[in-house]
Amino acid sequence: MTYVDGYIVPVPEDRLEDYKKIASGAGALWIEHGALSYKECVLEDAEPEMPEDCPADMRPALFKDLMGTKDGETVIFAFVTYKSREHRDEVNAKVMSDPRMEEACGSDMDGGMPFDCARMAFGGFSAFVDL
Repeated sequence: MTYVDGYIVPVPEDRLEDYKKIASGAGALWIEHGALSYKECVLEDAEPEMPEDCPADMRPALFKDLMGTKDGETVIFAFVTYKSREHRDEVNAKVMSDPRMEEACGSDMDGGMPFDCARMAFGGFSAFVDL
């Protein structure tokens, strides 16, 4: 079964293009160092319709609420897939030691990172369904 690193990041909409630049550079490094796939997705359907007869206690939380987004922010959902946790650890070690990582993360960008790193959520997940 594969292993997945998942990330959810609130990003100011006026910094979204800066974020996309960082994500493209970082993603290229993860793939080069062996990740199976790298996806970065921007929230499009922030309030999906639920059937009218869906009880209030059965309605799911919304990403924008979970992330505490403010006016003018959107949510990025990202994930990287690996062969296993061991493979993930190997790939991440290579990525983090690659000197291009600093460049990919926009250290020279005006205004620094285009999001508040302290508000990012992430974790590693062991897949139990992998179709």
